[in-house]
Amino acid sequence: MKLLLKRMMLTAGLGLLLPLAAHADLPGHHPYYLHALSDLRAARWMLEHRPGDAAVSGQEDVAITEIDRAIGEIKHASIDDGKSLEDHPPIDASLDHPGRLHKALELLHKVHHDVDREEDDPMVRGLKERALMHVDQASHAVEHAIGDVRDGR
Repeated sequence: MKLLLKRMMLTAGLGLLLPLAAHADLPGHHPYYLHALSDLRAARWMLEHRPGDAAVSGQEDVAITEIDRAIGEIKHASIDDGKSLEDHPPIDASLDHPGRLHKALELLHKVHHDVDREEDDPMVRGLKERALMHVDQASHAVEHAIGDVRDGR
C-alpha cells in the first residue's frame, strides 16, 4: 500500500513538473536573437565553404571576421544558445559559387532585421548596435565579393 502511494505521488509530481520542463527549451525574451545566431552561422558556413580566387577570398575573410564579431556581441548580450560557430542548419550544397555569396547576403539581411528590434534593456542596447555594425560590415564585404565575381576580379 505504501509503495502504491509513493508511486502515485511520484507520478503526480512528474505531472506537475512536465509543463515546466517544456518551457526550458523555449527561447527567452529575445527569440529573434536566437534566429539571428542561427542565420549568422549559416552565412558563415556559406562563405567558409565557397572556393574562390584570392580577391574574393579576402572579402570573404572580412565577412567571416565580422560575422564572428556579431556572434560575439549577441552572445555577450546573454542570448547564447550554446552552439558552436561550426553548427549550422542543412545547407543546399548544390548552390554554385556566386549562389552561396547571394544566399549569405540574404541571410545577413535577415539577421539585421532580426537583431534590429526594440530593446528595452539599456545594458544590451550598445551590444545590439555593435552587432548590427558587424552584420552591416559583413554585408558590405559580401557585396564587394559579389562585385568581384561579377567583374571577374
